[in-house]
Amino acid sequence: MNAADLGLPVAVPSTALFTDRYELTMLQAALRAGTADRRSVFEVFTRRLPEGRRYGVVGGTGRVLDAIENFRFDANVLAFLAEQGIVDEPTLAWLADYRFRGDVWGYPEGEVYFPGSPIMRVEGTFAEAVLLETVILSILNHDSAVAAAASRMSVAAGGRPLIEMGARRTHELAAVAAARAAYVGGFATTSDLAAGFRYNIPTVGTSAHAFTLLHDSERDAFTAQVDSLGSGTTLLVDTFDVTEAVRMAVDIAGPGLGAVRIDSGDLLLLAHRVRQQLDDLGATKTKIVVTSDLDEYAIASLAAAPVDAYGVGTQLVTGSGHPTCSMVYKLVARADGGGADAPLRPVAKKSMGGKTSIGGRKWAARRLDASGTAEAEVVGTGPVPDELAGRQLLVELVRGGEVVAREPLDAARDRHAAARAGLPMSATQLSRGEAVLPTEYVTHDA
Repeated sequence: MNAADLGLPVAVPSTALFTDRYELTMLQAALRAGTADRRSVFEVFTRRLPEGRRYGVVGGTGRVLDAIENFRFDANVLAFLAEQGIVDEPTLAWLADYRFRGDVWGYPEGEVYFPGSPIMRVEGTFAEAVLLETVILSILNHDSAVAAAASRMSVAAGGRPLIEMGARRTHELAAVAAARAAYVGGFATTSDLAAGFRYNIPTVGTSAHAFTLLHDSERDAFTAQVDSLGSGTTLLVDTFDVTEAVRMAVDIAGPGLGAVRIDSGDLLLLAHRVRQQLDDLGATKTKIVVTSDLDEYAIASLAAAPVDAYGVGTQLVTGSGHPTCSMVYKLVARADGGGADAPLRPVAKKSMGGKTSIGGRKWAARRLDASGTAEAEVVGTGPVPDELAGRQLLVELVRGGEVVAREPLDAARDRHAAARAGLPMSATQLSRGEAVLPTEYVTHDA
């Protein structure tokens, strides 16, 4: 099944109202002023990484492409805008024919980024490009936050598989997006069936404490589960007494028991005790899965424990303390007049408080040292230096309104693993620090 053929994951009229009202009021004013058709360049970037993080991860690019394709003002949406008096009649007429016909370039999904990286560049008329601001930022900020948390957890896990289990800890639709972003960041599976259906991510899951408590005894519960799912199932062993539950689990399922799950208590101590007990009972291949409010630090603390897999929920879907990446969508260049050939001039916000931006249509490249390890993120306007021409990061995503860069989700997942491996070793330290690569600017006239 090709997930791209499924359309939107929920029944909504379009993505056009996933926006802020001021996008439409700006459009109305620009139409009246005669500036709406000026060729414009918007860029998505962040001025800083979340505190203590050493790199960011681009997540959600594929979802952005879906959102752009489905950004349509149908009759019901237009009726709502008219009834609420949000825009005037000429603007409603313009919106009725809206299609994004511009170009989008960006860092491919799974790539790493740093402060100032032009993560996405949207080019078109001011009118068509400004409307996409909110939906693009909402997707990239959420998905990139989850992907970054997943990446750090993947590093901490040291190759042991990670299970995404956060659906019950966030909005039901955010849960699907979070599972997708977690997969990009290195998670192996998800418990969320909607994510499995929508994105073909492998799903896992067996039983909760409620299943044990439903039965007259823990033995009855384990027997029922093994009878139904086979001896390769995973039995939850911390409802009552862990030691007794493990003994009973092996007695019922035999030494071929697939796994036991521990969801509470001192996980480090219990993992060692359970491993020894399983080995003593002959269940040497039975795996141990741990859950219970894990984050990257808790996972790292279990590195020396005989744990085979980790299940992560709340901390993952909330970005492990950083639920947004603070990405912004800024106009960096615009033409003085209408027409596709009108020359662009750089524009930039000048303000106090660290909210300034750098004008001009930008490229980005990653410079490597003699050993092939990344040493700097170079961002510039104008010509790309010859020595960086083969290291450019932005790829074409949309051309003339048509998506040209759809790819399987596994491609983004593999890309992230390769990009992270190309960073200096300090990138994977969990201790707080600055961005692992400096951002260098090379500016010329746009």
